[in-house]
Amino acid sequence: MASIHNDVSLSAPAHDVWDAVRDFGALHQRLVPGFVTACQLDGDARIVTFANGSVAREVLVDCDDARQRLVYAINSERLTHYSASVQVIAEGDAKCRLVWIIDMLPNELAAYVQGQTKEAVVAIHKAFP
Repeated sequence: MASIHNDVSLSAPAHDVWDAVRDFGALHQRLVPGFVTACQLDGDARIVTFANGSVAREVLVDCDDARQRLVYAINSERLTHYSASVQVIAEGDAKCRLVWIIDMLPNELAAYVQGQTKEAVVAIHKAFP
């Protein structure tokens, strides 16, 4: 199983970043604008449209305010397993780290997904300069 780790340092208070992460339906507006162009809630899931035209249905697994951790999953024909967690960790009052871990199958798609996460990290830095 492929694991993709992103550890992102941000010059923003953890509570601001967590507020954007936990706003599950506003991914395209608050966390990764430009990388995600549309996001629509559908029950406990969100339908995400990416800038490259691909669309994914991401199911909310858990949103833990105490740990500032959100978990979501994707079930699709191409991805036989996809589970991701995003956790925001305070580093003082004005800085934080966003730790985004994805576990996925098949391994053959890992390079593509990792490339996409790099683009997402650029968008996160733009949202929290």
